[in-house]
Amino acid sequence: MSIFIVLPSAVSQYHGVDDNGKPYIVKSIFFRGGSYYIDEEQKIEVLKFLDEQILENYEIHIHSHTDPIGGKEYNEWLSKMRSLSAYRMLEIEGFMMDHIYIKDHDFENPEFDNNTWQGRLKNRRVDIVLWPLPA
Repeated sequence: MSIFIVLPSAVSQYHGVDDNGKPYIVKSIFFRGGSYYIDEEQKIEVLKFLDEQILENYEIHIHSHTDPIGGKEYNEWLSKMRSLSAYRMLEIEGFMMDHIYIKDHDFENPEFDNNTWQGRLKNRRVDIVLWPLPA
């Protein structure tokens, strides 16, 4: 018997506005529990997304998140490993690394409800945030 876990739509994208009214864009990469591996499909989608943007107008921020399974120390490590995986993916593809910033959130301040299976699934992610450059 095989069990398949379906990750939320591989990579999702949304927009927001910063405190100065400038738009930012977020592309999320989702992970299986305890994993920091970025599969080829998600890698291709993220790189396509970045190729479609005018990156001279943005800094790239990598924000990693986890669910609370495994405890604080483990999730701090896992969050860092997820950020590092995304960072290395961008580095290998030739992005300017001096414009990339990392923030590891582990399971603090979850966007989705960690008391549900679906919420934990959505919280296991790295957000690639295109943040507007300061004026």
